[in-house]
Amino acid sequence: MTAELTTIIDLIRYGASRFNAAGLTFGHSYDNALDEATQLVLHTLHLPHDLPPVYGQSHVTAAEKAEILALFARRIDERIPASYLTGETWFAGLSFKSDKRALVPRSPIAELIENGFEPWLGGREVRRALDLCTGSGCIAIAMAHYNPDWHVDGVDLSDDALALAKDNKERLHADNVRLLKSDLFSGLSGQHYELIVSNPPYVSNAETDALPKEYSYEPEMGLRAGDDGLDLVLKILRDAPLHLSEDGLLICEVGESERALVKLLPDVEFAWIEFKVGQMGVFAVECSELIVHHSHIRELANARG
Repeated sequence: MTAELTTIIDLIRYGASRFNAAGLTFGHSYDNALDEATQLVLHTLHLPHDLPPVYGQSHVTAAEKAEILALFARRIDERIPASYLTGETWFAGLSFKSDKRALVPRSPIAELIENGFEPWLGGREVRRALDLCTGSGCIAIAMAHYNPDWHVDGVDLSDDALALAKDNKERLHADNVRLLKSDLFSGLSGQHYELIVSNPPYVSNAETDALPKEYSYEPEMGLRAGDDGLDLVLKILRDAPLHLSEDGLLICEVGESERALVKLLPDVEFAWIEFKVGQMGVFAVECSELIVHHSHIRELANARG
């Protein structure tokens, strides 16, 4: 009975138990029931996400408990991602507005941003950086936040996503970010960067069709990318050298499509990045390497239409 739930920690434990019993799918910012329950409880109580554990024994009011339980019910009954219920997601240590206009920020690239992209940049100077397929703007804005001397462009094809990115730019006072509408590089003629970072759509058609309901709330154009998930990635690899400086670096997330990419381009020296939790389908590749293999990459990309 919920009448026995009186403290913050009671409600977090109860929510996690209910979420696990309901078979919810996690992975939108948090990857487990306990963290999601904590997110929903603290949001409802207007408390910081890093609240010291000592406050877990604090009692909640009847009205607060009712609001929390209603949010739990929506998460279970409607399968809405927790970040869309709260309207907030933490990425690279920053709070971003999150709603259905763009995917929930969750890329492991956050770890690279916080580490200054080292050792992959190798100390090279970056003046201009590009976040291709920026979505909510989380990667572009986080890069700009941690590197205030960089000029960062965030590019997306979706007007909705760019509107959300604009909200986040203002939210985090990212004055060194410029947001542009472009279909990949098509609107960036004459623009060059020392670093290009991209978390493009990379989910195969079959995988997209089989995704749990939680993913149905996200814009499909941010996920679906052809039969092997590489329709956009190949175009990025083809066109990146036109927009990278001579010693420029491309960092790109491809997730589970890593195997398909390696099979298609076995001779390209992709550096697959290890994160704290292991390899996550993110590679770094030098501009010079893309130029060496440009003919083959162009052939493969052009075949996709």
